[in-house]
Amino acid sequence: MVQPVIAVALAAALTGCFNSMESVSEVTGSTMGSTYSIKWVSAEGTPATETLHEEIETLLSDFDSEVSTWRDDSDLAQFNAMPADSCREMPASVLELVGLGHILAEESTGDFDLTLGPLLELWGFHGGDGGQVVPDAEELQAVLLTVGQQNLRVEGKQLCKSANVQVDVSAIAAGYMVDKVVDHLLARGINSYMVEITGELKAAGMKPGQTHWKIAIEEPRDDERMAHLIVKLDGQAVSTSGDYRNYFEYEGKRYSHTFDPRSGRPVMHELAAVTVLHNSAAKADGLSTVLLVKGPEKGWEFALEHDVAALFVLRDGTQFVSRPTPSFTALTQSEE
Repeated sequence: MVQPVIAVALAAALTGCFNSMESVSEVTGSTMGSTYSIKWVSAEGTPATETLHEEIETLLSDFDSEVSTWRDDSDLAQFNAMPADSCREMPASVLELVGLGHILAEESTGDFDLTLGPLLELWGFHGGDGGQVVPDAEELQAVLLTVGQQNLRVEGKQLCKSANVQVDVSAIAAGYMVDKVVDHLLARGINSYMVEITGELKAAGMKPGQTHWKIAIEEPRDDERMAHLIVKLDGQAVSTSGDYRNYFEYEGKRYSHTFDPRSGRPVMHELAAVTVLHNSAAKADGLSTVLLVKGPEKGWEFALEHDVAALFVLRDGTQFVSRPTPSFTALTQSEE
């Protein structure tokens, strides 16, 4: 997992030409150390672009003040500064994210963990300042003592910790906010939209001209950006996790920002990227990480067992081999 944004931005909007009385509005901005882009089909009765932009900015700003680990005054930062055996009343967003984290951890039998921040810092991924290192075994074991999502619990409106752990929700935060922005758009009478936040994306409805929203899933290359697959979305979110945007190489080995919570080491296998389609952007965000951690064999078995719509992209020398699950094929077969 990586801070402050977990998912690699693999989905880019494809726009087309159309003739219609309806129009597509768009707002963009910065959030979570990256960017967002929100498009929707304007119709009679929908808010003005400026109004909706202000509302979305407020949603994102409030969320940042609640969950950011990059500012000392956020609710989550203040919780992280507390010692073991402490509890603190937290906003609903934090409690919901931790709740989803527990679900993902249980479903994946420990391959998902919201307390990996100290490991990211140890390996030099915290902040992406280029100071990546391979720690020695003693250092690694010491930091592992401060990792463990099982030490977190929710009691009513309070978040509690039984050990000196720190919470970092960046693995699912962007997907969570995609869902929240979508809920806001629906409440404002907007049913055709494409919401993208730091690479996590969800789209539904039809564009003017009765065409679907389309996205391009990139090929997991280090050197250039190239479309691997074009997918139509109508109510699905898409999330991709990969090892090719945030990594370092040492003595001929690639160390990515995705960690095995048990060993405390970056995952190292031939699985280059995993794309997940799901009706929840937050769940897609988390599941793409889970599958990448599990790897090509165990991840595939997990995806089949849990009926996850996932596209596995594996390295084969200098080439890439795609392996879609049956659920992924069923959702995208109309694209062929």
